[in-house]
Amino acid sequence: MPSFDIVSEIEMHEVTNAVDQARRDLGNRWDFKNVDANIELEDKRITVSAEQEFQLEQLIDLLRMAFAKRNIDARALAEDGESKAGKLVKQHFALKQGIETDMAKKIVKMIKDQKMKVQASIQGDKVRVTGKKRDDLQEAIAMLREAELDIPLQFNNFRD
Repeated sequence: MPSFDIVSEIEMHEVTNAVDQARRDLGNRWDFKNVDANIELEDKRITVSAEQEFQLEQLIDLLRMAFAKRNIDARALAEDGESKAGKLVKQHFALKQGIETDMAKKIVKMIKDQKMKVQASIQGDKVRVTGKKRDDLQEAIAMLREAELDIPLQFNNFRD
C-alpha cells in the first residue's frame, strides 16, 4: 500500500553554515564596525545579541536571509525569549524539529476534513499517510503545501 511520512526536520549542518555566513556578513557591514554584536549557535538554540534594538532587528534579518540562502525555512526559528545583559540586548531562538502532538492532530483533521481516500496516523513526531492510489497521496501533499501551517513540512519516505 503506498504511503509517505510528513516530518518537520532541519539539517543542523546547514544551520551551522547559515550562522557562519551571517557572522561573515556581520563582519563586512560598515554600520556594525566597533559595535558589540554577535550571532551564536549553541546546540539547538541561536542567540542574537547587539547593543540596541534596531541593531538586533537588523541582525535577525541578516540571519533570516542566511537561512533563505541555505534553503532552510525561517519558520524553523521559534522565538524563545528576550533578555538584557549589561549593555547588550539579546534575542533567543529555538530550532523547531519534529511535529508536536497538537499540530499532528491538526494535520490529521485537515486530511480527514477533505474527505480524501487516504488515512493519516500519528507516529511519534511524524505523521504517516497511506492510501490505495499514488494520486491520492499526491493530492494530500498538494493540499498540505497550500495550507497555512506555522511549521515547515517535508514529505519523505514515499513508498509505492
